[in-house]
Amino acid sequence: MDLYRDGDHYVLTADLPGIDPGSVDIDVDGQLLTIRAERTLTTGDGVKWITREREAASFLRQLNLGQGVDTERISASYRNGVLSVTIPVSEKAKPRKIAVEQTDASGTESTASDRVGPVEPVEP
Repeated sequence: MDLYRDGDHYVLTADLPGIDPGSVDIDVDGQLLTIRAERTLTTGDGVKWITREREAASFLRQLNLGQGVDTERISASYRNGVLSVTIPVSEKAKPRKIAVEQTDASGTESTASDRVGPVEPVEP
């Protein structure tokens, strides 16, 4: 499994070779992300195995998500044996600019974007 941040979302990728995409189950309970998958092997009647290194298996992986993710918008895709889960960063957790307000001597408020030119400190 790999997990990285790309801009305003996290991307989780997991190799799931031989997994039927229909067996992949992803759910979120609070801040717990759970991924389950199952690999089943089908054989015909009368098959005599020479060697068998692949086996049927169940997979489970759980991750605790931080408070800064948008669990309502998580999405997933499966392509060429690789599961990709996109986990968006919540709007609250995204960096943002804060306007700094200043009151001049007359009591008029203005934001930094309203001012033109250098700002001089106001002496009391």
